[in-house]
Amino acid sequence: MKACTETFSTQLLALVPSLRAFDMSLLGNRDRADDLTQDTILKAWTHMDSFKEGTNLRAWLFTIMRNSFISQCRRNAREVEDPNGLKAEARICPPEQEGHVDLQDLQRALTCVPPEQREALILVGGAGFSYEEAAANGCPVGTVKSRVNRGRLKLAELLGLVDPTEPGSFDALRAAIIAHTARGARVMVGP
Repeated sequence: MKACTETFSTQLLALVPSLRAFDMSLLGNRDRADDLTQDTILKAWTHMDSFKEGTNLRAWLFTIMRNSFISQCRRNAREVEDPNGLKAEARICPPEQEGHVDLQDLQRALTCVPPEQREALILVGGAGFSYEEAAANGCPVGTVKSRVNRGRLKLAELLGLVDPTEPGSFDALRAAIIAHTARGARVMVGP
């Protein structure tokens, strides 16, 4: 086996100049040709057990090189030059599961809001009732407003919102609360 390896190695090294000349004719670029020659020699050495003694080593090596070249061409046809990463950045899709995770967070946070605040928050913020409609069961309108505000602040605190008083943050919570009530959340009525 050792003598066979030495013979293979000697024959392989003798063919390196021919391989480099063939590479240059394929690529026309010295650096890329050297890379392809090195890749060919590495593949030949790795798969030397598949070379049949007594066959044409030169033809076998040129076949390896040609197949490697064709594979590179195919791979390069699918790849796009993007040195600054702008093309890749433009194709990034934000993960879709964040909305689902946010809804789960909201549902968990709603269970931590006191029941009377949660009820007022769901009626006004989620179901779209006016303060007067939410107060129709004998609860003063001012109390409903207070509960909604305290519930909103508590919910925003639990969800880790930076500024719960920022305009528009309540609208996002409202959409999530509507989804929560659609799942059959128990709504409590009364003071």
